[in-house]
Amino acid sequence: MRLKKNDLVIVIAGKEKGKTGKILKVLAEKNAVIVEQLNIVKRHQKPSKDMPTGGITDKEAPIHVSNVMLLDPKTNKPTRIAISKSKDGAKVRVSVKSKTIID
Repeated sequence: MRLKKNDLVIVIAGKEKGKTGKILKVLAEKNAVIVEQLNIVKRHQKPSKDMPTGGITDKEAPIHVSNVMLLDPKTNKPTRIAISKSKDGAKVRVSVKSKTIID
């Protein structure tokens, strides 16, 4: 998976199409990401020490990786990601559109 935590992404499919946000968590085993303030679902919670009354809470649900694209840091438009080697031999992520290094 080429997306990482704290990347800015745009949703390209689904009910949140066109919205942008920062990745909070990457779920590699499910090929999904959790994006800040997107794909909000309601969850019922039993009373606990933290929430003595219980109730209904809002929570971000995972979005499949194929439904999000990285925003190019230079042009602020969606782009694909390529992996290339830097001068010191380390692997870096590169924007396909603007050829800028993302990491």
